[in-house]
Amino acid sequence: MKKLIKKYNVCLALLVLVIFNSIVTKNFCSINTCWNIVIQSTTIMLVSLGMTCVIASGGIDISIGPVMALSAIIFAKLLEYSPLFALVAAIAAALACGALSGIIIAKFRIQPMIVTLGMMNMVRGFAELINDGRTYSFMHPVISNLGFYKVGGQIPVQLFVMAAAIAVMYLLMKRMKFGAYVEAMGDNQRAARLSGVRVSRMTVLIYTLSGILAGLAGLVEASRMSAADPINFGLQIEVDAIASTAIGGTNMAGGRANLAGTVAGVFVMQIITVMVNMNNIPYSYSLVIKTVVVIIAVCAQNGRLTSLLTAGRTGAKE
Repeated sequence: MKKLIKKYNVCLALLVLVIFNSIVTKNFCSINTCWNIVIQSTTIMLVSLGMTCVIASGGIDISIGPVMALSAIIFAKLLEYSPLFALVAAIAAALACGALSGIIIAKFRIQPMIVTLGMMNMVRGFAELINDGRTYSFMHPVISNLGFYKVGGQIPVQLFVMAAAIAVMYLLMKRMKFGAYVEAMGDNQRAARLSGVRVSRMTVLIYTLSGILAGLAGLVEASRMSAADPINFGLQIEVDAIASTAIGGTNMAGGRANLAGTVAGVFVMQIITVMVNMNNIPYSYSLVIKTVVVIIAVCAQNGRLTSLLTAGRTGAKE
């Protein structure tokens, strides 16, 4: 039973949240609420998949929010010239941000937290400079409607974006050498290097992938809003991404990546937000709940939670 709970704890948490909200939250089980959860989870899902890869390699990337904002504002500003050109430019900017972080970490052996913290401030600054810190709204006959498009009049297009990203990441992490190299680096970087893994090259690729996924998240958000906000786009999204990865079972110290757990973790985080909003509870409470969930998840990973429970039972018996 302990092994089952440890293996499927995030799925159990998701099930408990769904059952609880089905009873407590009015209209939670409606189809509109379900689709809203999917739509609002898409951006978090994209950045969380990238974060899972980074954390599994033994690193962390807290610059994903500003990268989202930068790609969105570049896309919005260039859209009037050509949608394809705007798309390529936005993704190229996100790719460059991720690659730069990876190069600095790999070549200068600086802690990922420090590097991505610097990138977070620098990229947010660039995003604000492009439009003087103001929101840039746009109208395009295709892009402006894409965020609201529903396949067959029922299924939001974001579901297909999310499914495609999950499928690609699954192939990379579970069916290709890339995933094995990522986990080897997270387990022991020196041993991975001695085993023939090109650690520096892999580090650049990992952070580049994280940047690309953050850029895609920015484009999804911009198309849904028909606007790009350089200040608020992606603000604190790294908290949800790290939380989803942590409660999903990926070891925060690096090692095995649990993509399925991350997917469930994203929905746990989003359902908490929806629960708070639909019950007219101040948003600040959702931040407190999410923080508690992350602390419990990390303690469970380290075996601290089991130790505390065991100690409590032992004390009760005595």
